[in-house]
Amino acid sequence: MQVWPGHAYPLGATYDGAGTNFAVFSEAATRIELCLLHDDGSETAVELRETDAFVRHAYLPGIMPGQRYGFRAHGPYEPEQGDRCNSAKLLLDPYAKAISGKIDWGEEVYGYHFYRPDKRNDLDSAPHTMASVVVNPYFDWGDDRPPRTDYHRTVIYEAHVKGLTMRHPRLPEELRGTYAALAHPAIIEHLTELGVTTLELMPVHQFVHDHRLVDSGLANYWGYNTIGFFAPHNAYASWGDRGQQVLEFKSAVRALHQAGIEVILDVVYNHTAEGNHLGPTLSFRGLDNASYYRLTEDRRYYMDTTGTGNSLLMRSPHVLQLIMDSLRYWVTEMRVDGFRFDLAATLARQFHEVDRLSSFFDLVQQDPVVSQVKLIAEPWDVGEGGYQVGNFPPLWTEWNGKFRDTVRDLWRGEPRTLAEFASRLTGSSDLYQNDGRRPLASVNFVTCHDGFTLRDLVSYDAKHNEANGESNQDGESYNRSWNCGVEGETDDPAVRALRSRQMRNFIATLMLSQGVPMLSHGDEFARTQGGNNNAYCQDNETSWVRWPVPGKDAAEGDREALELLRFTRSLIWLRRDHPVFRRRRFFHGRPVEGTHDELSDIAWFTHEGEEMRQRDWQAAHAQSLAVFLNGNAISEPGVRGERITDDSFLLLFNAHHEPLDFVVPVDHGKQWQVIVDTAVPGGVEPGSGQKVAAGDRLTLVDRSLMVLQRPA
Repeated sequence: MQVWPGHAYPLGATYDGAGTNFAVFSEAATRIELCLLHDDGSETAVELRETDAFVRHAYLPGIMPGQRYGFRAHGPYEPEQGDRCNSAKLLLDPYAKAISGKIDWGEEVYGYHFYRPDKRNDLDSAPHTMASVVVNPYFDWGDDRPPRTDYHRTVIYEAHVKGLTMRHPRLPEELRGTYAALAHPAIIEHLTELGVTTLELMPVHQFVHDHRLVDSGLANYWGYNTIGFFAPHNAYASWGDRGQQVLEFKSAVRALHQAGIEVILDVVYNHTAEGNHLGPTLSFRGLDNASYYRLTEDRRYYMDTTGTGNSLLMRSPHVLQLIMDSLRYWVTEMRVDGFRFDLAATLARQFHEVDRLSSFFDLVQQDPVVSQVKLIAEPWDVGEGGYQVGNFPPLWTEWNGKFRDTVRDLWRGEPRTLAEFASRLTGSSDLYQNDGRRPLASVNFVTCHDGFTLRDLVSYDAKHNEANGESNQDGESYNRSWNCGVEGETDDPAVRALRSRQMRNFIATLMLSQGVPMLSHGDEFARTQGGNNNAYCQDNETSWVRWPVPGKDAAEGDREALELLRFTRSLIWLRRDHPVFRRRRFFHGRPVEGTHDELSDIAWFTHEGEEMRQRDWQAAHAQSLAVFLNGNAISEPGVRGERITDDSFLLLFNAHHEPLDFVVPVDHGKQWQVIVDTAVPGGVEPGSGQKVAAGDRLTLVDRSLMVLQRPA
């Protein structure tokens, strides 16, 4: 076999049509072997003799795509010094573009013996672990173009590759749960008809099913346990894991782009699947433990701000390079349109505290590729000072946990919520305005993968996570949920009607709020997890979306689900059709100069039609509100500098437990028509809503919402 010196850059395995260049970083190892793996279980070892800046490299002519490989790192195994090199462990390439196989959780994949954790384990891990794969980078993208949907036009749909597609009746069984399923016309048709613009995929980086879960007959279903930051998860491929997963993922992105749908990835750059000091040796730990991980003063142990056993060392230039190279790769080669960063506060921890000026944010800001895509932070972690909603730099948007909490509190009847609700409804200026950000910095959501589904939010007061095997101790205990009087499923028609109305209230509030709305997959037709609010390990029908079956003989539950689907579609398209619901700038609370309209751009009223005063905002019993949105007072210009005008709207919120009469405010429009009423299952038919005049009274049933429209 010929071995040429090759190059230190790019890292990983790079196929050029004639052979493959291999390059891997390790400052700790004294020697590294590249191991080419054969189907008969044997391997060919090639020592990487060339070294530049601690990067070992070689070029091997004739090594083609599909070749499996790994590394063996020779060097010190001194955990007390932070070093854990062990040549008996076959290590994944941190830059592997594809990964084959799965882990057989034997003692062989650990660096120590189970019976003596302080004793080095020299059992060969190769037959029991995954392998890196050389991939072909060439792909016919055709005329693919990124949709580049502006934030103010964006509606995000959070989904799990398998969960969304596993039970869809129109999908061929062999495609269910795969990337190919995302490209199927049945899925794309649903997304486009629903009106969402952006598909946010839960983790698709190669992840690992934890040893503990596998032993319990469970799985790491959500996938927040990454081991390969460049590799699409191989179990989501329908036709092979030796590079086929890369082609299949690219094909899905291409198909979604053709439908005008962006693809955002939920990424986990805060920790890896290697866990704490008792975790397996799969890649980073064996190559250079101290360069990749944050270690405690006693260097045998790992600092953990993620709750997963370890945290990546964000002040290491090699970790920062890995993350930036990964992000850039997914944008340029896989053509994704943005990222949602899991536990993003950890990425800001250069030392201990969260620092918005950390090197990671500097690198993102100046990067000509990464800075131009959507960047969404989950702005918290489990470390001290980790709750950072509103504190990320101007380039970033954030999951607004305060929006979720406030909207839930309003509709379950918590006192003194109106003032904060008003802020959340209008884009959370208290969080984002002072540092130059705009309403679009707020990604609004009521539910997401983590916690109750929308249906469970209105059906359960308490979590029911017994199936997770942790005695119902896992998951959040304070959910701000309300079961509407009965815990769990019920046949009581009054309770079912109230729950359906509450779900419509949440959907409507989400879509009528300024900011960027995010809907969790299946909530549009009321999917349930049976009260499990932490289904991270439930790779089964608990988590998989059950699609309602239409038809005259449909079950009652399916009819209710389809009514909610119709309602959700109508609210999303109402938002998309009217710029007054998706302003790029905050409201002024006064007439806007240049619009020639004497009315304020927004006004607040009591249910009696009188303007809200300070005491009205603070009243403990106040659970109703009317909001006037002036479509003739939008301050920002259109894309060509033109003035934007829209219809005006009156939003009526009755979160009280009894019906309430609302007086239509005078001096803000003479004639109005009801276009949304959450008391009506399925929504108000276009053009059929009640017409009212200024000063008229409208009765809103308990816990309901109305939208009135006045043409421009």
